[in-house]
Order: sequence, then structure tokens, then C-alpha cells
Amino acid sequence: MKTKFLIIRFSSIGDIVLTSPVVRCLKNQFPEAEIHYLTKRRNLDLLEANPYIEKIHLFGDSLTETIQLLKAEKFDYVIDLHNNLRSLRVKLGLKVKSLSFNKLNIRKLLLTKLRINTMPNGHIVDRNLETLSHFKVVNDGKGLDHFILNEDEFPISQLPERFRNGYLVLVLAGTYFTKRMPVEKYRRLISESQLPVILLGGKSERPMASIIVDWKVGNVLDFTGKLRINQSASLVKNAKLVISNDTGLMHIAAAYHKKILSVWGNTSPELGMYPYLPGEGSEMLEVKDLPCRPCSKLGYHKCPKKHFRCMNNIPEQQILEWVKREF
Repeated sequence: MKTKFLIIRFSSIGDIVLTSPVVRCLKNQFPEAEIHYLTKRRNLDLLEANPYIEKIHLFGDSLTETIQLLKAEKFDYVIDLHNNLRSLRVKLGLKVKSLSFNKLNIRKLLLTKLRINTMPNGHIVDRNLETLSHFKVVNDGKGLDHFILNEDEFPISQLPERFRNGYLVLVLAGTYFTKRMPVEKYRRLISESQLPVILLGGKSERPMASIIVDWKVGNVLDFTGKLRINQSASLVKNAKLVISNDTGLMHIAAAYHKKILSVWGNTSPELGMYPYLPGEGSEMLEVKDLPCRPCSKLGYHKCPKKHFRCMNNIPEQQILEWVKREF
């Protein structure tokens, strides 16, 4: 008889990708596991091709209705990787044994408010996997997963010919302004790049992308706000290099073991969410020793100090050197 698990992670793109080792390791190392996953409806694309998940449960407006449907599944365990009030409602409603991710909120506050770093060394993936220690499930060292349905694969043949032999992806996205590299930082990078450039991001990045395209017509393709998440993931999968802010596509790039340069603004790798590439590593660029950084675990719509030095002081020369070295 199978043991039924419900894994909970509501959002966001990167956080869901970072739960993929939990799904894979549990399925492969606990043979009787039947894995279900609860997330928000808008995140279906991130999970529907995952071969380790038997069933995905989605909720939109009413979590109460979703809990009633979940009760009929008769789960044995809940693995709560979100650990907030909504996931608590699910656990209380299902009344089965649950194991929850430790968010370390006090330690995060100490780091972002007082710049006192008591965060454990290591990645959030390892802390996610700690929730499975009861079942003697361990990290298999294979990194992240991201699966794409065939219909979401972006045909490379549809790209201009000069892009088909390799391109650099610039991920402009970042939910908050203080996570995004300023538009001026891209001017020299694009003009001196040995590779053609593809811009990826959401609708909110389209104004920035329009300015960038005007700088270097012909060497840049702008797909911001034009693709579904897995179409963007497909372009990342086929890229030679990826330069990204601290955002979801950075983690998808890590799932495909790409060469990644991550650029950090108000957040910090010390929070444990840098590109997860066990045995390979990636390069991270940040302005260290700023007394105001990190100022948030998420970000702000404007710099609280008004100077935005964490991004304005990022040296473009180091980005160029990385591109030349890795290409």
C-alpha cells in the first residue's frame, strides 16, 4: 500500500523550483511514496511535467474548498515547505502528521535589520530536505529539476540565424525594483558582448527592455512579457551563458546546469538562495561591505536609503570579464 504525501509550496517561481530535490529524493528513496503537490493555480506550469508527482492540487480564491477536496485523498503525511498561515490552515484541516520547513525568520530579521548574520552555512535546498529526515531521505546530490512539456519548447529554428550558434540570456526580472540591475548597466555589456543577447522577464520589465533594444538593434532579442514561463525556461536551457538578478529564472538556469553570473542588490546570497549547483558552483557579483545591505529578504519598490549603491556600484567590467572568460 502506498504512503500518500502532500507537499505544500504556494509560491513563487524560484521557491517552487527549489523544492524539486525534495520531490525527487522522496520519490526515489521512499519506494511506497505517492506524491501530491499543493500550490496556487498560476503555478501549474512549473509542476505539470514533473514525473515524480502523481497529482497536483490547485487553489484560487477559496482555500476552504480546496481543503475539503484534499480531505478525500486521505493523506498520510503533509510536508509543509511554505510554513505560513495558509499552510497551517491546510494542516489543521487535514489532521494528519505533518513536517514543516524551518523558515528561520528571526535569523533573517537579524541579518536584514541589524546586519547580524546567524544564518546557517548552506543552501535553502538542504534545509528543505531536512524535513524528510524522519524518513531517512538524504540529498542525492543531483541538484534542481525543471521539466517542460514538448509544446512549451521554444524552437531554436525560429530565432535569427546568428542566435542559433549560441546566445547570452539576460534575465531582467525581479519582483522588486531593488533586486533589478539598473538599465544603464546593460549598455556596455551588450555593446561589447561576443554573443547575441536575449532579454527575458515579465511585463513589468518591458519598458526597461525597450530602452535596451534601442541601444543595440540587431544584436538583441526582447522576449520580456511575451512568453509563458516554460517558453522562457526553454530559452534559458539552450543558452550559452545566463546573467540574472536574484529571481526565479536564475534557479531554473541552475536546474539546467548553465553557467550563471548572478547579480545581487538588496538581497544577499547569505540568505541561502543563490544558484544551487552542487559540485559545479556559479559566480556571484555583489557590492560587499555596504552597511545597509542586505536590507530585506525580498526587496522594495525603491531604495530605502535613496542611493541604491548595492546595484549602482556593481562593476560592469567584472561582468564583461566573466562573459569573455566563460564563452
